[in-house]
Amino acid sequence: MHTTELSILYHDDYLVAIHKPAGLLVHKSPIDRHETRYAMKILRDQLGQWVYPVHRLDKPTSGLLLFALNKEVAALVAAQFEARQVSKHYIALVRGFAPAQGTIEHPLKEIAVFKHLQQEAEQKAAKEAITHFERDQCYELPCSTGPFPTSRYSLVSLRPATGRKHQLRRHMKHISHPIVGDVKYGKGEHNRLFRDHFDSERLLLAACSMSLTHPVNASPLELTCPLELSFEDTLTRLDEFRCPTPKQS
Repeated sequence: MHTTELSILYHDDYLVAIHKPAGLLVHKSPIDRHETRYAMKILRDQLGQWVYPVHRLDKPTSGLLLFALNKEVAALVAAQFEARQVSKHYIALVRGFAPAQGTIEHPLKEIAVFKHLQQEAEQKAAKEAITHFERDQCYELPCSTGPFPTSRYSLVSLRPATGRKHQLRRHMKHISHPIVGDVKYGKGEHNRLFRDHFDSERLLLAACSMSLTHPVNASPLELTCPLELSFEDTLTRLDEFRCPTPKQS
């Protein structure tokens, strides 16, 4: 990742929203010590001032990332996240024909930063985790990843009501529709198919929009982010394999 500047989607005296590329850390992490570039540092240098992340995106996820420009505003936005007053919308390409819509209510265990702390984390009670989803499009590819002659996929909209670590990736795995390109929770044969046929080596998950109340002037704030070109290109190449209606729900 050689990003020298980040695309700014929104900027005022209190907040700045950027388009985070896939593969870029949000902030310095002890589990990625070799990484010297991360969004918080790039943006700080770009703006010439300190920035405060108010939420997170996984390293392989692209899309909308919001920062506050002082500690007081960061605390106000964090309070909105805590009270579930922030609406977030993601899209993902997943394995199989997903249900038309649904809600995943599956508590998730904490994920420790270091492996030696994971046993301690496992002993803690799982925390409530809720994700709403809708199926937007189905695809059927004329190539096999197993016992069937074709391979099926769905483009889904995801709206998490909670913010657990890796929540969307873990929840989609839980309902047997893992996200394509997910090397941790996904399926290797599907990841390889997209790498070999579509030149896609990324996690096909992106943060597309966010709605919140502006922490200073109290007006509604709607933020949007276009798909990264690598994601957009994959969807364009999938167009010819669209299914008008799924063969199963």
